[in-house]
Amino acid sequence: MIDIFKECRDRVVVFDGAMGTQLQERGLKAGECPEYMNLEKPEIVFDVHQGYVEAGAEVIETNTFGANRIKLKKYGLEDRVEEIVVKGVEIARKAAKDLPVALSVGPTGELLAPFGDMTFDEAYEVFKEVVVAAEKAGADIVLIETMSDMLEAKAAILAAKENTKLKVICTMTFQEDGRTLMGSDPVTVVVSLQGLGLDAIGVNCSTGPDKMVDVVEKMAQVARIPIIAQPNAGMPVIRDGKTVYDLKPEEFASFFPQLVKKGASIVGGCCGTNPYYIKLVKEAVYGLKPKKIENRFTAVSSNTRTVFIGKEYPLRVIGERINPTGKKKLSEALVNGDVGLAVEEALKQQKCGAEILDVNVGVPGIKEEEMLPKVAFAVANAVDLPLQLDSTSVAAIEKAIRVLRGRPIINSVNAKEESLREILPIVKKYGACVVGLTVGEKGLPKDREERVENAKKILEKAKEYGIPEEDVIIDPVVLTVSSEQSAAVETLEAIKEITENLGVNTVVGLSNISFGLPERKLINSAFLAMAAAYGLTTAIVNPCDEALMDTLRASMVLLNKDKGSQYYLRIYGQRAKSEENRGNDRILRGENKELNERLYEQILEGKKAGVEDVVKRLLEDKDPLSIVDDVIIPALKEVGDRYEKGIYFLPQLLSSAEVVQGAFKLIKERLPKGSASKGTIVLATVEGDVHDIGKNIVKVLLENYGYEVIDLGKDVKGEVIVETVKKTGAPLVGLSALMTTTLFNMEKIIKMLKEKTEAKVMVGGAVLTEDYAFKIGADYYGKTAQDAVKIADKFFLKQALVCKTCSF
Repeated sequence: MIDIFKECRDRVVVFDGAMGTQLQERGLKAGECPEYMNLEKPEIVFDVHQGYVEAGAEVIETNTFGANRIKLKKYGLEDRVEEIVVKGVEIARKAAKDLPVALSVGPTGELLAPFGDMTFDEAYEVFKEVVVAAEKAGADIVLIETMSDMLEAKAAILAAKENTKLKVICTMTFQEDGRTLMGSDPVTVVVSLQGLGLDAIGVNCSTGPDKMVDVVEKMAQVARIPIIAQPNAGMPVIRDGKTVYDLKPEEFASFFPQLVKKGASIVGGCCGTNPYYIKLVKEAVYGLKPKKIENRFTAVSSNTRTVFIGKEYPLRVIGERINPTGKKKLSEALVNGDVGLAVEEALKQQKCGAEILDVNVGVPGIKEEEMLPKVAFAVANAVDLPLQLDSTSVAAIEKAIRVLRGRPIINSVNAKEESLREILPIVKKYGACVVGLTVGEKGLPKDREERVENAKKILEKAKEYGIPEEDVIIDPVVLTVSSEQSAAVETLEAIKEITENLGVNTVVGLSNISFGLPERKLINSAFLAMAAAYGLTTAIVNPCDEALMDTLRASMVLLNKDKGSQYYLRIYGQRAKSEENRGNDRILRGENKELNERLYEQILEGKKAGVEDVVKRLLEDKDPLSIVDDVIIPALKEVGDRYEKGIYFLPQLLSSAEVVQGAFKLIKERLPKGSASKGTIVLATVEGDVHDIGKNIVKVLLENYGYEVIDLGKDVKGEVIVETVKKTGAPLVGLSALMTTTLFNMEKIIKMLKEKTEAKVMVGGAVLTEDYAFKIGADYYGKTAQDAVKIADKFFLKQALVCKTCSF
């Protein structure tokens, strides 16, 4: 059997193509379970596999994309996961013979917390059941595909890595804006996931090969492992009453040399492809030499942002304020399990200019292994900054790193054998960066030489574990100059030698330098400027110390790290402009402007803690509807504007919606009955489609914009939708579909609604386009969840105007 991961270094490896659309052509009906055909009609599944083998595919994927207990529950098959998976592997193996068999693992269809009800551990167990069964049945590779959430992908990857010995590939699916549903860009996806032990990473579904070229190119900028690309055969269209894809095989295959040129070394097909497509793809890439993957860089990431660290970048600021040392209120809050103050500190530091946040919950008596994951998770979902997990507890660090989207820094490992033995395996397993503290068996280093020797020991040991040196950030240890004045110079010289001779990044905890001295800010600012000149690349500081940040930004200009002074001008140009326009800031209507502003900011920042208290105080003096009109609606409008501009992404949108949900609970209690709703909307995922993530997101947003939503769920028959509209009088219906196989059902339901009701219909879903939506009779098309809100606002405003006109 060929080792495709070795082969793809010298030539392009070709996977097979679509399974679902091939099964449809062979009789699978909308609403039927594709994976059940492994048991009911194995000969049909075998025939699909055989077609791809004959076309020249080198890896055969199993018919198990939705074979997890969550998706199979819809069909009453949740207790037959192992049986379906095993049979799927056996059928693929029979067709593949000596070719590798890849287990197809799709998403659960549920949103993970905090945006949904499923926890990371629950998702992990779902995937574990699938991969364990597949390994027993003889699968060679686990292909985790069509993922939209990096945390769900992480759960699947870890389930495979921790419970099997199989090779693992992960592919994400991206929207037209170049980001996943949860807002992750291609660079961030690769930086975040490749270090988890993946053998290849890439992109599949959603788009055709033409639009996938840009995604592959961006992935290749940071990939250290092979890249796989499996595009759809274009976008779905209706021809002769059937849903087909708009790219013919020849046109589809013509884009693959470009995909290879940009960085893909493994290719295949997704929705709408067939054996002939794959045959032409193989011909198109024959003889092409894959691009060499030789990326060396230091980077950390959150869900939506990657921060690069190095001498070619400005010095990166790590915020130090989420640390209970010397902070009585924060200590008490953490002991009581309250994460609110930690989240507030995170938001403040982000506003002040922090690029990474250190998270420390080290209070005497606290259970760090419980509290660090809780705080880190809350902070990561409140800001879009990468985190640095700061703890002496290995258990706490591992529990926290598992539940984070993105790639954090672990703070820290030192040069002592015990520390190296405990921390470095965690760094390697989760692909994190790590701070290497130059403290050895003798304790704190006395001079530059000892610092450098300890740094070398850490780097050598990291190499033994397979950790690249660029993933280690050396801390040469800052000691206070009040007790040892030469310590500052020793640290500066160590920074220079470590940077120049060892070629790695450095970090210092700045506040130690001035301990015991008056006007500590002066010492801190001066030392930071000097350290930057000696080559320091990151610093753990208080980003809300204006004097220090001013000094740092000016230093970056003078050291030629802030190219074109762009960052400096952005900060201080805006500051000058705000001085000129002071008094012209956002003005909220109504009384209690301070409380209005607090509620507005909490909605904008997605900060739930304390929102009920603010609303209660506002309700003492304000009419409930005036709170909605004066504060909530303007705040949601700004959130929506930021989303459209690419400043906010889906997680921020949902976090803001949750804040509004908390506010509305109290406001609705004070409203006259029947006055709380702006209008009634029926939502449903159409018959045959068991995916409802998009529909659920739309529901949350519509409800928090004041609409009454009747959610009929997923796989809903047209008759049920029509009956609900007649019964409730709802004038607007929202239909969702993710599967191309169910678009025909969407068209039928729209036709039924037009014939039997006067309701208008808006539609959405990843496989829909605006042209397609109007072609099947929809009145409105929403590309995003925010579009659905805009459609509803315009629709009900128009209705209100019509009613007013009628009254005359």
